[in-house]
Amino acid sequence: MFDHVDPFIGTGATALPAPKGLAATWWWPKPQVGNTHPGATYPFGMVSACAYSGAYPTGYGTYDFNTEGVPDVLYDRPVASGFTHFQQSGTGAIRKYYNYFRVSPMLGPLDDLGTTWDLSDEIAEPGYYAATLGSGIRCELTVGPKSAVHRYTFPAHEQARIVIDASTGGLAIPHSQTVPLRAHLAMLAPGVAQGEIHVEGVPLAVHLEVDAPGWRQLLWYDRRLMPGGTRLDFDYIRPTTLRPFGLMFMGPSRAEQTIEVRLGFSLRGCDNAEANLYADLGGRGFTSRRSETTQAWREHLGRVEIKTESADQATVFGTALYHSLIKPCFAQDESPSWTTEGPYAFDICTMWDIYRTQLPLLTALFPDKAVALASSMLSVCEQEGNLPIGYRMAKGADRFSRQGSALAHTFLADLCLLDLPGIDWDWAMVHLEMDLRRTYGEDYLVHGVAHPISHTLDLAYAYHCTAAIARKVRDRALADQLRSHAGGWRAAYDPKTGLLLDSTYYEGGRWNYSFRLLHDMRARIELAGGDAPFVDLLDRFFGYDAEPVTQPGVRPSVAEMDAGYALGRFEGLNNEPDYEAPWAYYYAGRPDRTAEVVQAVIANQFGTGRGGLPGNDDSGGLSAWYVWASLGLFPVAGQNLFLVGAPAVSESAVQLTDHELSITTTGFEPVEPGGPVSYVQSIAVDGKTLERPWISGREARHIRNLHIELGPLPSAWGNRIRPPSTSDSLHTTGGEA
Repeated sequence: MFDHVDPFIGTGATALPAPKGLAATWWWPKPQVGNTHPGATYPFGMVSACAYSGAYPTGYGTYDFNTEGVPDVLYDRPVASGFTHFQQSGTGAIRKYYNYFRVSPMLGPLDDLGTTWDLSDEIAEPGYYAATLGSGIRCELTVGPKSAVHRYTFPAHEQARIVIDASTGGLAIPHSQTVPLRAHLAMLAPGVAQGEIHVEGVPLAVHLEVDAPGWRQLLWYDRRLMPGGTRLDFDYIRPTTLRPFGLMFMGPSRAEQTIEVRLGFSLRGCDNAEANLYADLGGRGFTSRRSETTQAWREHLGRVEIKTESADQATVFGTALYHSLIKPCFAQDESPSWTTEGPYAFDICTMWDIYRTQLPLLTALFPDKAVALASSMLSVCEQEGNLPIGYRMAKGADRFSRQGSALAHTFLADLCLLDLPGIDWDWAMVHLEMDLRRTYGEDYLVHGVAHPISHTLDLAYAYHCTAAIARKVRDRALADQLRSHAGGWRAAYDPKTGLLLDSTYYEGGRWNYSFRLLHDMRARIELAGGDAPFVDLLDRFFGYDAEPVTQPGVRPSVAEMDAGYALGRFEGLNNEPDYEAPWAYYYAGRPDRTAEVVQAVIANQFGTGRGGLPGNDDSGGLSAWYVWASLGLFPVAGQNLFLVGAPAVSESAVQLTDHELSITTTGFEPVEPGGPVSYVQSIAVDGKTLERPWISGREARHIRNLHIELGPLPSAWGNRIRPPSTSDSLHTTGGEA
């Protein structure tokens, strides 16, 4: 899929064609912009590098801070003041957005530092970004797992410069700057320097080499050169005392002269940064590093292949897969908070976005990475006291507790149920159980409910997931105790309405959270009055027979947003709370409805170009949804199973750990806006009929072919046998294939 990736998708405000049919009734409350960046990345790598305008939230682009509606514009064209490292990918307002060690190639004096130049002739592909500044300098970037390499092609000039600003961090908008607390820089030899800044309580070291023979190298402070100086040390910096500081290399340039800047990074000091640079480059330069990173991306993206006659669909799918493989950032042996070796991952932002779609994709395609992430999260809990809901290159993991509770339990349960090696589950159980009693967990245990009410669902589900792990480690007493708390989800619902109780909700309303895929969907549907009333609620939520709606514009008013939320409508993947809601129909015997909703999303809510996403990509959570839906699968996170439905491509192949799973179809029709819906007529697993609409994670590890027969009308397939629920012991359910 490498050749189909367009990293510019999602970097601009949503610019999709007017939705047709069902999709026209969905309402988008959150920012209508993908918030991605086109910079150079490495698969799950520690480092990214991109043009820096200071705009929200990645540092790339043209937009101001926004939390709802169409974003305000800061710039009317692409601009950059240099090139920074460590960018978010698709997130919204999590504050403090990295963008450290800005490198600015310049032709003017140091006083011009911070000037934004126009960007033209931008090119981006996985692992590579290039653009030409308004000054005429051609700029190219690539990265390794722990390094970045810049290559600048200068015009002829008497005083060409490369300026590294070590004081810059965050964004160039109010309240979003990151100020280093301490810093030091040192010149080591001609073209060689090192430094370290402490940002958000974390030390970030760099070893830097500049291939510019004959150029002068100088330290600078407050835009003043320091001839003869070899060190800058700042023991304590406050926002009120911060003055810019850094390094500069300067000299005459010939026309078409290229200068390389090579940077190795570490969270454990300058010596490690130097070692990381040489491990990534081995004395080689830009071309070699780009080639190796390209190959890494080809291998990662090659895990999934699709057959499509549509170039646009191939581009959307390939880019979605690419966006799904950027985060989390892995930095093996790099934890700044504990000294032991082993897996370490940062930028797990944010769990409530990724645990339902992106982490299951990571687990399916790269189980070793999933195990490393789980081990890293358990180490975070051991060292810092909690399993993170979101985690950044910053001190303190417990910064997002308002948004969700105990979401790591879902991820870990899937790994345990798959019997993936590499995790000490007795060790894990200690932290999993302890984490259930933190913050909102105390309210849940004492009062039987936690507000915001969505936390009640989180915690009940986490108890179910943790009980499954306890059973695997043969602690039956603990499993029974945990299972007794897993039924607390009932207290969150109002039997009179079949919906959640009134409460405060994070980025949504009670309708958005009411159709989560719980561990006992059979009982959930009975609480709503049975299949028919439950389907009626879903139909209302998804806008069947409803009038088209108008989306929020720039700076929507409070009244406009309140009226929109009052619709109680599906957000059309503009936001993440109802990612899984379309598949709730399966549990009421109506997979045909799921097909209608999912195909409407695929056809209307994704496209090519900078405006091709309906909302924030959320560290790949949104893109991973598209990947799964296009394949005709959806993971029920924490339950180790996949719901099977109508794919959006005629054929696909997924490379799993030790074999390839092919998904083929007959009767396939392309998914298009306003086009016909394809419904599952029958499914065969390796030639044997599959009556039920799901397969287990264990089965997926052995199936060679999933063949799906499609047709233009709903069938009886999937109506009788429902996906499993914990109360199924009282009923009859289908077994494994």
